[in-house]
Amino acid sequence: MRLTTRFSRVAVAATCLLLVAASCSNPEADDTSYANVGAVTSKGTAPGPDVNGDGKVVIGVLSPGNLNDHGYYESFVAKAEAFTQRKGWTLKRVGLVDVKKPGEALRQARLLCQQKVDLVALGAAELKDAIPAASEPVCAKTSWYVPSNQDIKINSRITISADFIDETLLAAGYATGLLMQSRNYTKVGYITGPKLDFSTRAAQGYIAGIRRLVPDAKLYTSYTGSFDDGKLAKAAAQKQINEGVQAMYPYLGGATDDAARLGNSKDLILSTPGTNRCDSTNPRFAISVIFDPGEYFAAALEDFSNGKLAMGVTRNWHLGQDTVPTVRLCNGTDAQNAQMAQFIADVGSGKIAATPYVNQHGQLDEDLDLS
Repeated sequence: MRLTTRFSRVAVAATCLLLVAASCSNPEADDTSYANVGAVTSKGTAPGPDVNGDGKVVIGVLSPGNLNDHGYYESFVAKAEAFTQRKGWTLKRVGLVDVKKPGEALRQARLLCQQKVDLVALGAAELKDAIPAASEPVCAKTSWYVPSNQDIKINSRITISADFIDETLLAAGYATGLLMQSRNYTKVGYITGPKLDFSTRAAQGYIAGIRRLVPDAKLYTSYTGSFDDGKLAKAAAQKQINEGVQAMYPYLGGATDDAARLGNSKDLILSTPGTNRCDSTNPRFAISVIFDPGEYFAAALEDFSNGKLAMGVTRNWHLGQDTVPTVRLCNGTDAQNAQMAQFIADVGSGKIAATPYVNQHGQLDEDLDLS
């Protein structure tokens, strides 16, 4: 998940991430504007799309996640599929790359290069172990698109896309706080997979945003160990429901809908982990937290097509400055929507600092860890 191991996260994600799909409200729409596509931190060299000069363009995508997860991981591939189809390019996709298996990410990257891809795109920063292949002879005629992570160092063969989990999750929490405040709610749950730096930092940003509006809000956390195991997600959701949570953030991948449907049965306030699903009816979401990696990647592919995707640079995406990331109330009142928009603008301008909540001991104040 990077906003930007799902994030800079996420990211997410994620980054999203730190948290980015087929179940976005319209994931394959081709009318998205990329006029405001994020700041580039330095200049680099930008090859044409036929990097290896074989007369065709082939894009290779590696992902550690389920490419049919109805969320973060799928969004990356859905945008790539739509773009490559319009261009008449070829897309090669490999999902569920086992990042826990030593050397597997590197092996899969080499296999893609052997298939003469022009661009290797990593769907999440968890695949950072694949990057050394960019400097090997087998990948000599490739460009690389990589999500940001503090452990990833820029080099002349890759371009990095960076978003900022503190900003996006703070806004996600603020949106949840708006709805909790209107209903006098105080208990909120957070469910994610492994207890990693980005997943704990996402929880920090999330509760920080909530407590701007609901100072006495209690956060209940659950680290299931898997972003995709639906049984674990449902078990965690049920435990949190038993504790009386009134809002829940399933910060997950393929297991998102399992937890969300259980949350729907109790009419909980639910948020998405990366994509716009305000139109979804099964499950239903009250908030779309949008750090869709597919949006970032689509903008990069547009540049790649025009010979403008520079290697050796980092592109930064900021809440309140760029089209994505953003947060949307699916059925907010006019007053709530205006308050949300102002908050996002204030984060973008720097008026509000995206600082995670920590207690006096410097740690996330977790009221219940159900892992």
